[in-house]
Amino acid sequence: MALTPLVYWAQRHEDIYLRVELTDVQNIDVHVDENVLHFSAQGHGAKGQNEYKFSLEFLLPVKPQVSYKSTQRQVNITVHKIQRGWWERLTVQERKPVFLAPDFDRWLDESDAEMEIREKEEKKNRLKASRQKEEGFVSLKTVFLIVYNLVQFLGFSWIFVNMTVRLFIIGIDSLYDTFHTISDVMFFCQILASVEVLNAAFGVVKTGVIPTLIQVVGRNFILFIIFGSLEEMHHKPIVFFVFYLWSAIEIFRYPFYMLGCFNTEWKTLTWLRYTVWMPLYPLGVLAEALAVIQSIPIFDESKLFSIPLTKVIGTSVSFSYFLYIYLVLMFLGLFINFRHLYKQRKRRFRTKKRKAN
Repeated sequence: MALTPLVYWAQRHEDIYLRVELTDVQNIDVHVDENVLHFSAQGHGAKGQNEYKFSLEFLLPVKPQVSYKSTQRQVNITVHKIQRGWWERLTVQERKPVFLAPDFDRWLDESDAEMEIREKEEKKNRLKASRQKEEGFVSLKTVFLIVYNLVQFLGFSWIFVNMTVRLFIIGIDSLYDTFHTISDVMFFCQILASVEVLNAAFGVVKTGVIPTLIQVVGRNFILFIIFGSLEEMHHKPIVFFVFYLWSAIEIFRYPFYMLGCFNTEWKTLTWLRYTVWMPLYPLGVLAEALAVIQSIPIFDESKLFSIPLTKVIGTSVSFSYFLYIYLVLMFLGLFINFRHLYKQRKRRFRTKKRKAN
């Protein structure tokens, strides 16, 4: 025979809250039929493990849709009033059922409930104002990112197209004057790329600071120290390969980020952005390493950036010793960034595959 559980109730202007005192509940059935709530379940109540049931005919009409949530200690039921208002009692019959009692943990009188509504409205308005302010910042941030990625895309596209056209027209001779024809735009793009480290550090974009720092510092070191400070390096073909590989990666990366600012995706571009780097990035690091190796004899001969230690050891420490260390760090950075980019690619396409399914 079914038993009746203890039920506690409270109300707000729009909802009725019921708390059924049952633990370890199973086979819950809760529904409203002709303004009567019917409840049945298996659980542990005041009289032990048993089947428990009850019915409540509400004072005023309620919506047939009922929501409930079962925990280890109780079942919480929410019933929605059809007409907003404050009820003088819960049930049609004036005498409340013996199993029903006020839920003093949630109990409010009408004035307190009105105050609660006003507080919720004020909180909602504050959140709305805060969200509008945040959206204004997001809009400003979006404009900044669009402009930045567009400028970088145009810069690296000019480099890539210029070098490709010169190679087809002039031939292999174009490799020897790459620095003089391309370096000004490359200097501009790589100085501007320093902004990416700040964007990552301050949360403007969601990416790791360390991988971004490794790439930006590594490229600027090659550009300004290895190529920029040594006139003997200006005419070497390695400059062409370094610049060409850098720009070949960026002409896919920056438009991908730019489209992301519009919440737009071009599948072909997405695939290129997350795939092209796999051969090009290691080749770029290899080209940078060759540039460093070619510069070492020049630094040894010119003594440029050497550290004078005459009073200590009677000679100076050549900058080339630092370059040997840099070569080791370069390949360590390659491993870190390759691992980071591979995880990005794996996560991206796993997410897309999950959405497709």
